[in-house]
Amino acid sequence: MGMIVYEAAIIGAIVCMAYLVYRRRCCRHPLFTDYPILGMLPQVVMNLWRAHDYSTEVLKLRGGTAEFTGPWFTNMNCLVTSNPINVHHIMSKCFHNYVKGPVFREIFQAFGHGIFTSDSHAWKYNRDLFHSLFHQQTFHHFLQNTIHNMVHNKLLPLLTHLHQQAKVVDLQDVFNRFTFDNICSIVLGYDPQCLSVDFPQVQIEKAFNQAEESIFYRHTVPKFVWKLQKWLQIGQEKKMTEACKTLDQFIHACIASKREEIRKYNGKGDVHVDLLTALMREEEAHDDTFLRDAVFNLFVAGRDTITSALTWFFWLVATNPSVEAKILEEIKQQFGGEEEGNKLGHIGIKEAKKLVYLHGAICEALRLYPPIPFESKQAIKADMLPSGHRVHASTKIFLFLYAMGRFEETWGKDCLEFKPERWISEKGGLVYVPSYKFIAFNAGPRTCLGKDLSFFQMKIVAVAILRNYRVQVVEGYVATPSPSIVLLMKDGLKVRITEREKLI
Repeated sequence: MGMIVYEAAIIGAIVCMAYLVYRRRCCRHPLFTDYPILGMLPQVVMNLWRAHDYSTEVLKLRGGTAEFTGPWFTNMNCLVTSNPINVHHIMSKCFHNYVKGPVFREIFQAFGHGIFTSDSHAWKYNRDLFHSLFHQQTFHHFLQNTIHNMVHNKLLPLLTHLHQQAKVVDLQDVFNRFTFDNICSIVLGYDPQCLSVDFPQVQIEKAFNQAEESIFYRHTVPKFVWKLQKWLQIGQEKKMTEACKTLDQFIHACIASKREEIRKYNGKGDVHVDLLTALMREEEAHDDTFLRDAVFNLFVAGRDTITSALTWFFWLVATNPSVEAKILEEIKQQFGGEEEGNKLGHIGIKEAKKLVYLHGAICEALRLYPPIPFESKQAIKADMLPSGHRVHASTKIFLFLYAMGRFEETWGKDCLEFKPERWISEKGGLVYVPSYKFIAFNAGPRTCLGKDLSFFQMKIVAVAILRNYRVQVVEGYVATPSPSIVLLMKDGLKVRITEREKLI
């Protein structure tokens, strides 16, 4: 009996050594130290609290591309890159070889089969559909009116109240509520009144936050761990289930209500141009599952990303007074001072495009703090990246967008500076930067359809707030990126709101 155990131990040791040698041979460009059994996961877990910055530091040391190996037999191995040439290859040149894939859809199951998770024909159908809806003139008018109403009738009065109270406020929470009400109005034609002076708790808004937190968690542990938690309904997976149940009940109730509204009016009365109504009025009938997934994906696209962009933008502007002064001067030049202030209530998409310096400042904020900090793909066939890294069939690839804005080779030695001037030419126009280099709105065929509309929304909010109020970050506050699939501030943005002297 003792001899059998001894022989088994020797065989086990030989197998482990062989597997270790195999892993070392396969992983020729390691991202982190590859420990026996546990792989590189320990370093990820230990630095999870600063995941984005830590990954950036390591990628800089590895030349922008490296391999990650997870614990043995967990299928967490992947290739990680922040090299713009690799990104261009994956997102554009060889677009059809790199897909979201089944692993991505499993992790992002809350998104259903919407535009963000689908591939091939399903993705193209979704994209063509939304492209058609977004470019309708009636939708543009509806969007502009909705945003102006939200800003002037809800956001500015709330900021005035906060100024009068002279209290410290979490500006990120304000933007989160603003974008939630805004996207509900645009997609559903319904205002949940989340943005009000009493800061009410809205269950559906909390459910979206929880779902995103749980999705990030699934990226950080082996699949069998979160699968087991899901089966046992414990930990993050229990929270995910509860959040998805809340979301589904809310969205399906909105769909049922909208169907009844359309049936009741049957083309009579006011023309409804919210996106859910537009989807239901398409010639090709969409079932409730398709509509549910479409609504969920539109919510994520138009809520959290805008919240993230506005939060980091205002923090950067508040901590860079010279940039703030230049933005204010541009607003004055384009729209006049106090005696012409009524012009600010009528800024359309064309007028917003005249704000070149503001556009550059927003781009700079998005470069340093992209709302979606990483993107994942899966190879269909074996390939070779321009950096010389071999990609095997089914290889998972993570594109670290957060790190891309912090590489000297791409942006120069001042890459960590907030410098809107880098986006403006000598003639005063905008400098073109290819999407695979500035990837805040994705790149290639999957470039964000709502890019121009997002810039418009952010400019309207920026102009309205900066012209009327001064945002002062509380002393000693340190902005820290949250470990999440959306780049929000970990502890919110603590500020004081004071009225600004009128522009003259």
